[in-house]
Amino acid sequence: MKWLRFLFSRVDPIIAAWMGKHGVGLLRISLGIVFFWFGILKFFPGLSPAELLASRTIDILTFGLAKPGVSVPALATLECLIGLGLLTGQATRLVLLLMFVQMAGTLTPLFLFPDETFIRFPYAPTLEGQYIIKNLVLISAGIVIGSTVRRKD
Repeated sequence: MKWLRFLFSRVDPIIAAWMGKHGVGLLRISLGIVFFWFGILKFFPGLSPAELLASRTIDILTFGLAKPGVSVPALATLECLIGLGLLTGQATRLVLLLMFVQMAGTLTPLFLFPDETFIRFPYAPTLEGQYIIKNLVLISAGIVIGSTVRRKD
């Protein structure tokens, strides 16, 4: 066991340094992939599991002004732009602002449609509810990425 502790004491700092050097960049790229991928799906009717719920949410939030034929492609475009911005590392502050606005919208179905997002409110989410709640991780990832933006200045 002594050799295992010795090995750990040698390897752990190397791994931690690698994570410190590359972690935020990998987080930015993986978040970019998720946004771009989910955005692309919305351009093809029926491929995104969030399409119907998203269009109904946007309809309510815009007081019926944004119809699904416009709102879903607009959302798809926004998500793709956020994804591309994260993937390229360009205009990160603006991209994160757009992401946080979009994420605020994605959380609203939990309140607008609790019968569809929870089996038992507020502790047993449906699959759609779980899909929405996981966005808390994406928001946290955006916060971590945003905490490093000034380091580039």
